[in-house]
Amino acid sequence: MTQTLLHADVLATGTQIRLTRATLAPTRPRTLHNHDFYELFWVQNGMVRHHLAGGAETLGEGDLVFIRPGQPHALQGRGEHALVVSLSIHPDTIKALVARHPSVDGHLFWAPQGPVQTHRDIRQLAALNHAAVQLENSPCDTLAAEAFLLPLCADLTANIFDTQIPDWLATACNAAKSPEVFRDGSAGLVAITGKAHPHVSRMMRKYLGQTPSDYINRIRMEHAARALTTDSEAISDIAADCGIPNMSHFHKLFRAAYGLTPLQYRQKYQKQVVQPA
Repeated sequence: MTQTLLHADVLATGTQIRLTRATLAPTRPRTLHNHDFYELFWVQNGMVRHHLAGGAETLGEGDLVFIRPGQPHALQGRGEHALVVSLSIHPDTIKALVARHPSVDGHLFWAPQGPVQTHRDIRQLAALNHAAVQLENSPCDTLAAEAFLLPLCADLTANIFDTQIPDWLATACNAAKSPEVFRDGSAGLVAITGKAHPHVSRMMRKYLGQTPSDYINRIRMEHAARALTTDSEAISDIAADCGIPNMSHFHKLFRAAYGLTPLQYRQKYQKQVVQPA
C-alpha cells in the first residue's frame, strides 16, 4: 500500500518550503510513497537507487530530480555515505510560479510526464549547496522559496530546445540522454527517430547546429565525467559503459570536451567534491 504524505504535516505553519538532508540506508524500501506537495531532491554524495512505479534507476552525485504529486517513489542508498538533499514545496508556490512565469510550463515540475531528472556539475552543485544553506537560514516563507527556486528554474530552462524544433527530433534528443541509447552512438539516436540518417543529420544541423555524432558524444562525455568523480570504476569500464571501447578514441573525445585526460579529471575533481555543512 502506498503511503501518502501531506504538506500540512510536513511544512510548519507559515512556511512554503522545507529542506531536509538524509543519509540513505542500503536497505530496499518496502513500498513507495506519494505526497500532495512537490518535491525536489539532489544526490549530494555517493550513489542512490531511485525507485518508481515503472522501475528503478541509479543516480549519482549532482543528479537532480523534480517530482510532482501523484508520482510515487522511494530512495535507497548504494554503498556507504549516500546523501540526498530534499525540498518539500507547498503546491501553492509551484502554481504561483507557473502563473507568473509561463515559460516554465511544460518543464521541470510542470512537465507533462515525469519525474524530470537533470544534472548539476561540480561548479553548479557548489552554487546549489550555497543557495541551500541560505534557504536553511531563512524563514522558509514564499519569498525564500522563490529566491531559491527561480534562479534554478531559469538556469535549467535556458537551454530548452527551440519551439520550432520538430517534436520527433526533440523527443529523440531527450531519449538519447539514456545510456541504453547513447551507448549505440549516433546510430542509436537515429534509430529512435525512425527516419533516415541523412535527414536526421540535416535537421540536427539546422536546429541544433551539430551532427548526431557531436550531440551523442557530448552526452557520453558528460556521463563519463560524472562517473569519474562519483565512483571508482576503472576508466576502461567507464569508456565501455559510454559505448566507446576504443580507449584512444575515448581519451581524444574526453580531452576535447574537458581539456584534461580522464585520469587528470578524476584526480582533480574527486578532491573537490562539495560536502554539506
